[in-house]
Amino acid sequence: MNGRSAHPVLPWSLRSSLGPVAGLAAVVVALLGGLYAGGGGPGGVDRWISSPTADRVRPPWRHLALALDFLGEPLGSVLLVAGVVAGCLLLGHPRAAVLAVTGAGAAVGVATLLKHLVGRTIHGDGNLSYPSGHTAFATALALVVALLATGRLGLGRTAGMSLVLGAALVAGAAMGWAEVALGAHYPTDAIGGWCTALAVVPATGWLVDRAADRTAERTGGRAADRRNGRAADAGRRDGR
Repeated sequence: MNGRSAHPVLPWSLRSSLGPVAGLAAVVVALLGGLYAGGGGPGGVDRWISSPTADRVRPPWRHLALALDFLGEPLGSVLLVAGVVAGCLLLGHPRAAVLAVTGAGAAVGVATLLKHLVGRTIHGDGNLSYPSGHTAFATALALVVALLATGRLGLGRTAGMSLVLGAALVAGAAMGWAEVALGAHYPTDAIGGWCTALAVVPATGWLVDRAADRTAERTGGRAADRRNGRAADAGRRDGR
């Protein structure tokens, strides 16, 4: 074995680029969290982008925002993840299916933890807002799909990173717009959620690949031992 898995969830062409992106995203999450810790209102960036404290969109855009928001709710997210997992398995990529569950779950879990650590609120003390879990979830799932496409298409670093970051930007912007338009989050909450996914998913993917490779090595080692044992038994029988 050469140490490289046949179908890694993190394409080899992107690994040297995903690390710095994840690190930079983590720094942005930390900086924004420190800036708005304990706050209960929009910051300067929020006021410059949009007023997030009132429902400003009207039909049909409001219907679209509500539909996107539903995809980040428990039922909608389960259905969406199930669809992505089914697609990964049909394409013969079980690692991507694992990442769809663990990556999205980790992104939402980290976002939830950060909400309690940062303590930023919107519409009252009981509504923690930073970072946006909906935006983190949508971005994480888009990253999984883009990573799978990059690997299957054999894209190089430039094309692959363009696809991965483009998919993350589209998904994060769409869900972030919906959350801000519905008055559920400040714009900087959406940015924080987007960066949370960019930081968490590559790290989770690396762990998935590492665990799968080690399992494959152990399984291959045991299979080789069994073959060697059978060969030795056959040799002893022939020598009798």
